[in-house]
Amino acid sequence: MDYRNAGVDVQAGRRFINQIKEAVAATSRPEVLGSLGDFSGLFQLPTGYQQPVLVSGTDGVGTKLKLAQAINQHHTVGIDLVAMCANDVLTCGAEPLFFLDYLATSKLQPEQLQQVVVGIAEGCTMAGCALLGGETAEMPGFYQPDEYDLAGFCVGIVDKQQILSPTQVEAGDTVIGLASQGVHSNGFSLVRKIIAEGRNSHRAAPGWDWLDCPEVLGGASLGEVLLTPTQIYVKSVLSALRSGLEIHGMAHITGGGLPENGPRCIQPDQSLMLNPQQWPNQPIFQWLATVGDVSTTDMFDTFNMGIGFILIIPPELAQQTLTWFNRHHVNAYEIGTVIPGAHSVVGLPGHDA
Repeated sequence: MDYRNAGVDVQAGRRFINQIKEAVAATSRPEVLGSLGDFSGLFQLPTGYQQPVLVSGTDGVGTKLKLAQAINQHHTVGIDLVAMCANDVLTCGAEPLFFLDYLATSKLQPEQLQQVVVGIAEGCTMAGCALLGGETAEMPGFYQPDEYDLAGFCVGIVDKQQILSPTQVEAGDTVIGLASQGVHSNGFSLVRKIIAEGRNSHRAAPGWDWLDCPEVLGGASLGEVLLTPTQIYVKSVLSALRSGLEIHGMAHITGGGLPENGPRCIQPDQSLMLNPQQWPNQPIFQWLATVGDVSTTDMFDTFNMGIGFILIIPPELAQQTLTWFNRHHVNAYEIGTVIPGAHSVVGLPGHDA
């Protein structure tokens, strides 16, 4: 017996590292020390900070990976992995510095996992952070053949006096919503159930295929639309902050949607009054609600519903903020106001109490 007969191919692992070196190197920053393959990643703190504070975040992609594996398209979930971590780190005003990934699989499939890592590297470039290292674990018997799982870890930096916190938010502040690119990376357990069991007038039995192209999606397939990666807001938002735009709070709209994530950036005696008529209802959410017979309340409790990130700003800066983001190719909408309340979101269907 040997390790390869047990299901772990060490030589394949070495070849895989060589295949991804170029993609990883493309994300490097001047502060990176050492090289890929070291036992640990070394990163020198950038200069120019008076009281530097490190900010960390970790996340995964969830069952969206089932879709990538089902249609054998793996590039965009790598971008998702970075987005879910880097956008979280951004919410306190921090700049992402470096990223590490953990990739676990039953058997190393170099072409498949190279797509994933190339996507991770692309996401790091979008977020301006270095892909400092990672771990690839081959675990036969733990995962099914061709299955893999992902986890990501991001570290950023912010000056202590510039950390955004709910204490800066005031009643009367304006809520600006930055558009999502679709479902992003949350709610896919419900998405997969809708695909498997949802109403389909074109078939005798319920259920859809990832390659189906509902008319409402304009000719695109369900798999194509649902694999659209999570928007990375880092560069546009940091540029806004550095331009002098006053921002009191930020929230990344992930699992739990606006009702759960919105209150995380306001004070305990405040609420967000939102108006869903102020931003477009994207076709994919219309389709999921109709085919799955999902209530509007549950849709808002599960999905981002078209808003992937929110900013809390002084009301007099609303038009300036909208103009700035739209000029930088990020669709932005004035979607609500901060009001006195019991730390909740009101104005959305089923969320008026």
